[in-house]
Amino acid sequence: MIEHESRHFLPELSAEEAGSYSPLVLAFVGDAVYDLAIRTMLVQRGNARPNALHRAKASMVKASAQSAMMELILPVLTDEEEAVYRRGRNAKSYTKAKNASVADYRRATGFEALIGYLYLCGRKERALELIETGVGN
Repeated sequence: MIEHESRHFLPELSAEEAGSYSPLVLAFVGDAVYDLAIRTMLVQRGNARPNALHRAKASMVKASAQSAMMELILPVLTDEEEAVYRRGRNAKSYTKAKNASVADYRRATGFEALIGYLYLCGRKERALELIETGVGN
């Protein structure tokens, strides 16, 4: 069991606290946040069959799609956000993407680390703003 002084589902850590997590842990959180954001956006577009929703989601959460998103959002990142992205992108991962280049996988990991960092810092609106910029909403 994980012991922690705070048992909040929606944390709000300081930038220093969130930044103390490894970039791969931030990416672990960011992956889930991004996945839920994409699922929500797809459902908000209208009722659809779950299989169609799953296919649409899968095309948006794959590493190559996240890598392409980074090209769109990189110019609007603050220095702090860019530093978190770079930490995630440069992290040594012991896994590799099934259907992505190493460069795409690393950029996607950086993107997920950034989203995880923003989420943990309580900057959910900023995370959503970046996601919406990246997917073109």
